[in-house]
Amino acid sequence: MSYELRPFLAYVIIFSRITFNIIITFMRGIILSGGQGTRLRPLTCITSKQLLPVYNRPMIYYPLNTLLKAGIKEILIIVAPERAGDYSNLLGSGKEFGVKFTYEIQDEPRGLAEALIIGENFIDKQNVALILGDNIFEDDFSEEIKNFKSGGKIFAKKVADPSRFGVVDFSSGKAKRIVEKPKEFISDFAVTGLYLFDSRAAEIAKNLKPSARGELEITDVNNWYLEKGELEVAKVDGAWIDAGTFDSLLEAQILAKEKLAGKMVI
Repeated sequence: MSYELRPFLAYVIIFSRITFNIIITFMRGIILSGGQGTRLRPLTCITSKQLLPVYNRPMIYYPLNTLLKAGIKEILIIVAPERAGDYSNLLGSGKEFGVKFTYEIQDEPRGLAEALIIGENFIDKQNVALILGDNIFEDDFSEEIKNFKSGGKIFAKKVADPSRFGVVDFSSGKAKRIVEKPKEFISDFAVTGLYLFDSRAAEIAKNLKPSARGELEITDVNNWYLEKGELEVAKVDGAWIDAGTFDSLLEAQILAKEKLAGKMVI
């Protein structure tokens, strides 16, 4: 081999490795927007909870905004079968937003972790940002999403009613365990509805056993990564609303009007 070719071949090898690294760390997004929204009846008798108006936008625009601001271009939206047409009419192919939407049906809710199973082919070998369609954040998570490489990352917020959520036990000064809807007080840091996982998440979810309430718990996925020392827990500074009740829906309206209107890209 001539000495003239060696630098060129070295460049090709290095470029190939960089290109491969970019491919395996690409981030896709999933919005879980299924369920029946029973706590918001009669409003949800005629439409999906995540399509209800929050100030001047449909609720789903807010989690979608979180993903779009992070530069995610491929997004899977998981919906209930009777509402699939409503989402398609509102969001279309994603061209209007500069992204590509894929839709999947969740026949009936079987736990948040089922979103990873439904989205297995969509995730493929890529990292994924899973966000719940009724979660509204004041904070911008663009850098956290863009900088995510591997393992798992979740976001915890101090709340007044932790028994409604999965909570993070920080008793040892760092995340020790995550408990789903604890009956006794463990922590007032609730796990919010934004999760970053690497491509192993779908396989992890497939191997879960249903909990006592018959669901595939996202908490069990989080604990899988935590037990391997691969879960990062970040604390949320700004407001976070799980808009699944009338009171929280009202709070979401106020937050959207007063603090989010200037932060939306859609």
